Amino acid sequence: MLSYRHGFHAGHWADVHKHAALTLLLRHLAEKDTPFCVVDPFAGDGVYDLTSAEAQKTGEFRSGIERIWRRTDAPPGVADYLASVRAMNGGALTAYPGSPALARTALRGSDALILGELHPTAYAGLRRWAAGDPRIHVHRRDGFELMGALLPPPVRRGLALVDPAYEVKADYETLPAALMRALERWPTGICMVWYPVLAEGRHAAMVAALGRLPARAVLQAEIAPPRSPATGLRVSGLVVINPPWRFDAEVMAAGNWLAGALWRPAGRSTVRWLRRDAPAAKSI
Repeated sequence: MLSYRHGFHAGHWADVHKHAALTLLLRHLAEKDTPFCVVDPFAGDGVYDLTSAEAQKTGEFRSGIERIWRRTDAPPGVADYLASVRAMNGGALTAYPGSPALARTALRGSDALILGELHPTAYAGLRRWAAGDPRIHVHRRDGFELMGALLPPPVRRGLALVDPAYEVKADYETLPAALMRALERWPTGICMVWYPVLAEGRHAAMVAALGRLPARAVLQAEIAPPRSPATGLRVSGLVVINPPWRFDAEVMAAGNWLAGALWRPAGRSTVRWLRRDAPAAKSI
């Protein structure tokens, strides 16, 4: 399906949660001089215009990034993420970085970013946004097909962000199977999965399957507003496979800060291990 456009939802509180965690992982990758690769199979747009008709129609960024983008008291990772948002805005919040833009900010000269996007408009926009940057490779192909074809990446040290739109119910079953195949070829790769918790509860079986993957460790992190809405998104969830050392404590600090900064009274933030056969690696 090609109907989903993230421009309607850019800067939502779920984006804030996902992108703060992504920035934390990028910080870990950049701690070493050796090159790394980021793979984003469901990339969307590089940057979102918050003055666009799509963003203004829903106004979802107002309950997310608009509430916190000027804050300077955030913990590490969240602070870097907010600095990236402020860097592309002046006195008013008019633009929001998608995951490709956040990843690009972390790239050094020998690092790489592989992007996949099937929607023709988003793909064309990504090509324009990445033009002239030899570190960025943009593919028009299905995200799950890209994972099967391009994982592991040429640079084995790296991260895959897996966040399909979940418009197709089969995505909840396809995703664990795709990651199983990817981990068979790329057992050291870090994979971060974002998922929505909706009233139907389709995420539960998927999260359980992710916890059974043959990885050394699988971590789950969620945030939610203080009161569940009657319809729509109830919880923003992340599953991180092969998380780096200290990431559990860092994403917990990030989630706790976001739950308090985004909502009054404070929302809920939880972190737990789904699997921990071995300690997180100190060096990635």
